[in-house]
Amino acid sequence: MDKQVLEMLDEFSDIASNEKSISANSVLEILKNYSSTISVFDMMAVRAEIIEENKYVQANYREESQKSYVKSFLLRSKEILADANDYAKDIDKDDFIDAVEILRSNHMNEASESKSKFPLIAIMASIYTTFILEEPIHPVGTPFPGSLKVEKKGDVFLCPVKDANIDTPNAVCNICLAEQLDF
Repeated sequence: MDKQVLEMLDEFSDIASNEKSISANSVLEILKNYSSTISVFDMMAVRAEIIEENKYVQANYREESQKSYVKSFLLRSKEILADANDYAKDIDKDDFIDAVEILRSNHMNEASESKSKFPLIAIMASIYTTFILEEPIHPVGTPFPGSLKVEKKGDVFLCPVKDANIDTPNAVCNICLAEQLDF
């Protein structure tokens, strides 16, 4: 699984270094290729890992947190495979290169290695949501402790925990396009 993550990140780096511009469709094709390797058993293992990781979350927030992670990451792999849209746009090359390097660094610095395909799924979902859909990684309405949620005001997405997690190891907040919600 580790190998797949690094291979996918290398493919993204190759596009960035070998092409003048990065088409959203070429990124989507890479995502679809890796998404096709996710089996039902992989999804079950990731779900179990999400439940395990959330066991220390406040009880009144735990169920919503688990649902959010399933929606934000696990179900995105199915969405990627089913996406038949033609994205006739280019991705900002500098932002994409930065994101790939941040994700590579996060992956290389993981203290404990996941036994599931969660790292692969999380990276796929992060790239897909940020660069293809141009949405925040956690969907609008995702709850966070303190009764705060990801919001959309006009064309701007706002997250209540962006600044608090920007330097958190392995967090994807540093590539998410949401801005900090002032509260």
